[in-house]
Amino acid sequence: MSIQSVIAHHPFEDDSSTFALDVIEGLTARPKRLSPKYFYDETGSRLFEEITALPEYYPTRCELAILGAHAADMARLLPNKTALIEFGSGSSKKARLMLDAAPAIAAYVPVDISAQWLSEEAARLRRDYPRLAVLPIAADFTKAFRLPQSLAGLARAGFFPGSTIGNFEVHQACGFLQHAARILGEGAILIVGIDLVKDPKVLTAAYNDGAGVTARFNLNLLARINRELGADFDLTGFCHQAFYNRERQRIEMHLASRQRQQVNVCGRLIEFRAGETIHTENSYKYTVESFGALARGCGWTPVAAWTDPDGYFSVQALRAVK
Repeated sequence: MSIQSVIAHHPFEDDSSTFALDVIEGLTARPKRLSPKYFYDETGSRLFEEITALPEYYPTRCELAILGAHAADMARLLPNKTALIEFGSGSSKKARLMLDAAPAIAAYVPVDISAQWLSEEAARLRRDYPRLAVLPIAADFTKAFRLPQSLAGLARAGFFPGSTIGNFEVHQACGFLQHAARILGEGAILIVGIDLVKDPKVLTAAYNDGAGVTARFNLNLLARINRELGADFDLTGFCHQAFYNRERQRIEMHLASRQRQQVNVCGRLIEFRAGETIHTENSYKYTVESFGALARGCGWTPVAAWTDPDGYFSVQALRAVK
């Protein structure tokens, strides 16, 4: 039976159908995989916010420090009456630093796959910035989406913090940068957060926190499949694994099966060997120079780069080539 016919016998809403198709395709692949974009249901979004406050998880602290110190410099790159479009917005904590530093921003357009989280954040922003047009878009930011007509006449700038670009394979990162250029237009500024290559011990600790929050975040992906697709994953039968792949300069996250088992997903029986993993996320690490080279090859010119004192993280400004 094809993946499509399996889904046809298990009707869902449109978004759930896409989710189901992606899950079945990933779990029948070799090796098994699931897209990290599906981490971010309401539970996953809240767990990720917990992760960002953990002592081991340096990226958020470092990026917030960079934005706090240099948001005014970044703001000077934006033209007057700009719409700031944030790809994969999640929490508005970082965007607020830009909004506070850049009076040129007339509209803020957060784009996120988690509709409920997005709605809650937008409501808080409207309360705190009553003169700002807050125009949320519930969408997969890696795919084409329609901007509100009310943005006509405004310049556009992009905001992509959080080192989310590291979750893409290199060719996918290039594809995203080209996609962002189409949305933002020629000459637009894109501000991107990049996690830098560093001591593997620091990297490994960041994804294996002592409180086990990252493990719960990873396992919530299986819980979500159970909740939304009626699967029967036993979460106690899987464990979180995260390690640094030195050759590919990336952190890999997996869910490992503790024993031989079968799981029913949308009427499809999925077999797991003991020790077999589902690859759930990569997080590629760059140098300032290597990311600049990637950007140049994808239609962007590096304009500026800022780093924290330890050299753990970088925020870079790019301009779309005319």
